Amino acid sequence: MIRRLVLFDIDGTILLTADAGRRAIVAALADEVGDTAAFGTIRFDGKTDPQIVAEMLAAAGQHEPCESPRVRALCDRYVGLLARELERPTTSTTLMPGVRPLLDRLEREPGVVLGLLTGNLADAAALKLRSGGIAPERFRVGAYGSDAGHRPELPSIAARRAEPIFGRIPHGAEVVIIGDTPADVACGTAIDARALAVATGAYSVADLSACGPHAVFEDLSETEAVVEAILAPSLRSGPG
Repeated sequence: MIRRLVLFDIDGTILLTADAGRRAIVAALADEVGDTAAFGTIRFDGKTDPQIVAEMLAAAGQHEPCESPRVRALCDRYVGLLARELERPTTSTTLMPGVRPLLDRLEREPGVVLGLLTGNLADAAALKLRSGGIAPERFRVGAYGSDAGHRPELPSIAARRAEPIFGRIPHGAEVVIIGDTPADVACGTAIDARALAVATGAYSVADLSACGPHAVFEDLSETEAVVEAILAPSLRSGPG
């Protein structure tokens, strides 16, 4: 049996929330910094929530490590505001093409374990998934921005959490990361994970191809082609 831990990014890969996350984070920091004009130039894609908050504070001249208690407190405030934003009638969550059929197909594949690898805080990830009609419980393993502010630390966290399911820590091509940014492609290098890139975020197929992923897709609607890329045997020696 081919074993795979398939880790999905959320924003831009599974869904989009019409900038609800940005509005909530800006609101969370507004009382702290007053003028939020400098926040407009900060990109969110490919980053963890603590990293985004730290970058916003730095833009306002208030430097804080992304693991600091202040950043953690602001992240907690953000989650409450995000819940309100997602409940607004003017906020609509859009699933990316092919996501639901792909999840259904992978759940039927023996040996495949669905997981999340996202810069979202765990609570924020659950809120966003539910807003898109996807049960967070479908993902048996997760690594989140609430686990580490530095995204490259997340793949090894997810792999360790999969140990009870696999009977060992999966590595190499056994771990597949699906995301829409160069950061998603690069973050699994330390455990030699396989990266699949999808151009449903802010980066084009050409942009993502230049980062050297195992495969790149316009979107996830070609279900069998994506599954084939996930399950393809590794060219390297070892499991997978």
